[in-house]
Amino acid sequence: MKAILKLYRGYCNGQELVVMGHLLGGQRRDEYDFQKKDFRNARAIIRLFMVRTLANIPVCLTYNGREIYTKTLEDGYFKFCIPLKDRPPFGWNSFLITTTYQRETIQEEGTFLNPHSGKWGIISDIDDTFMVSHSNSFWKKLYVLLFRNLESRKLFEDVVPHYTALSRAGRMHEEEANAFFYVSSSEWNLYRFITLFTELHALPKAVLLLKDIKSGLGDFLGTGRGDHNHKFVKIQHILEFYPDLNFVLLGDDSQQDPVLYQNLCKIFPVTIKAVYIRQTGKEKKAKTISLLENIKTLNVETCYFRNSSEAIAHSRAVGITEGI
Repeated sequence: MKAILKLYRGYCNGQELVVMGHLLGGQRRDEYDFQKKDFRNARAIIRLFMVRTLANIPVCLTYNGREIYTKTLEDGYFKFCIPLKDRPPFGWNSFLITTTYQRETIQEEGTFLNPHSGKWGIISDIDDTFMVSHSNSFWKKLYVLLFRNLESRKLFEDVVPHYTALSRAGRMHEEEANAFFYVSSSEWNLYRFITLFTELHALPKAVLLLKDIKSGLGDFLGTGRGDHNHKFVKIQHILEFYPDLNFVLLGDDSQQDPVLYQNLCKIFPVTIKAVYIRQTGKEKKAKTISLLENIKTLNVETCYFRNSSEAIAHSRAVGITEGI
């Protein structure tokens, strides 16, 4: 059985570098063409969850002349958190991961983000925040995941101009962008699908932090469901990892984002500057309204919006973005 080395975008803050990935077995890359239609897309999605994880396999990170070794965890996941002697160049940088499985050496190059010096960091949910996913309905969500391919999955109107403006907020130079993070309850199995979707729609290039990988049909049927506390932990980590940035949080009212974001604002009332929550139903939810009103008492700007044009206007009005 051949192994597949899957790398995810990493990140650093000048003092520490974080890179991660999975080592999996039983996959063939050419089977995953998300632009195919009908049942071929469904088959490709299901196969993403029919994986075998490879545990306790040595993995080597090569960066800036150094070689650092670790081993994969029980679910095939590996993560390096290493101190840096010298700050990498601003922007996206490369690293190399090497492993050997059943006498076959596998090597892949990945990238990590060292944010340009600036004021803002942006953290966004994915499902029903910028990608239409119908998280409130299990069967609708399952249907669009299986039978809506990469090109037919929908993006909310005006998301791209809003996110582009947020990535450019406070920037003087065209080549620079604010640090963007997509944090979701979708599993690592869907990483490639999500990255291709964001590239197709020209959304800001971002670091993705997703939920533990799943393996098996039963796990597939539960995708995106269950405990969302992992999002809280991952966002808290980002906020602590970049204490010099002010953050904008974007989510929706379909699940637990308003509650999670309120709790994060209570811990980080200085660095979180604005919270945006998309309205996913016909009416605004009383609980979400109450949570956002409470967040406002912490001097954090809030916007509960149905259309991204409202969020664009709000970002301009409170001085986060200009010239949209």
